[in-house]
Amino acid sequence: MIYDLIIIGGGPAGITAGIYAGRQRMKTLLMTKEYGGQMARKATEICNYPGFDKCTGPELIEKFVNHLEKQESVEIEFSEAEKITKDGAVFTVTSTQNNNFQAKSIIIATGADPRPLEAIGEKEFIGKGVGYCVTCDGPIFKNKDVVIVGGGNAGFEAALFMINYANKIYVLEYGPQVKADQINQNEAKKSDKIEVITNALVKEIKGKDFVEALVYRDVSKPDKSQGHFDGPATMPAEPALGGEEKTLQVQGVFIEIGTQPATSLAKGLVDFTKRDEIIIATETFATKTPGLFAVGDCNAGPYKQIVTAAGEGCKASLAAYDYLRTLK
Repeated sequence: MIYDLIIIGGGPAGITAGIYAGRQRMKTLLMTKEYGGQMARKATEICNYPGFDKCTGPELIEKFVNHLEKQESVEIEFSEAEKITKDGAVFTVTSTQNNNFQAKSIIIATGADPRPLEAIGEKEFIGKGVGYCVTCDGPIFKNKDVVIVGGGNAGFEAALFMINYANKIYVLEYGPQVKADQINQNEAKKSDKIEVITNALVKEIKGKDFVEALVYRDVSKPDKSQGHFDGPATMPAEPALGGEEKTLQVQGVFIEIGTQPATSLAKGLVDFTKRDEIIIATETFATKTPGLFAVGDCNAGPYKQIVTAAGEGCKASLAAYDYLRTLK
């Protein structure tokens, strides 16, 4: 079977694209490992989606899914897409299970994956105290001490979520000031559980079988004799770092330093930014390959919000419909 459209991704962008494809009666296949994406995994509280004063990510995605599943022309395939190729006017999407699906148009809505810290010990302790999703793993750390690495909104929202579970919460930010919105900072100040530490460059995560400590350097006063590194909030291999080394005795570390777009499946068909985001036409979200569109966190758009992802999914689906009409 050759579908009119294959949508890759089950987050707000992909699901909205599916809803609009269904309304246009396009024969559509939506491929996803699971529904929700980051919205379901990480959105502990949503207060800026129109029509909802306050809800959680899982609550909102449930409404998205209920709407999607009413679209009779949309099929759901719970598998992960690995590669996209094109032969003539037909695209082929190959899954990680080596199954092939064909369509005349594609919408990539694969979102982004958590950006790793790349500190010593991080990989060794994934699932043993190191995590990237407080809504998934936070309850495990009830009455324990944890570190949230990242002083942006994601880091502060993670810290606020952990108030219900952890005994002590350290928020580490590499820069001299945190970047979270003032409303999140104000909420954090209300809790005596949260301690914010700036100028903190993570060096190592330590432990035996599980995480027991995190080592960082205070780079506010670097030791000039050892050199100074001016870079991201991770520990580079070289040069030697200055600043006083400090240790936090903790049992959990959550990494909240941003994301990296999941776009490798489109290599050869699209152009990328330096951050591996897919370059698109801003009105239609079309890539350089006719019939191929990219929406949500995986593209080069500047605003990464649930509402903008949904809007992009809508526009791309309508653009795909227009593209299919040109083929006919």
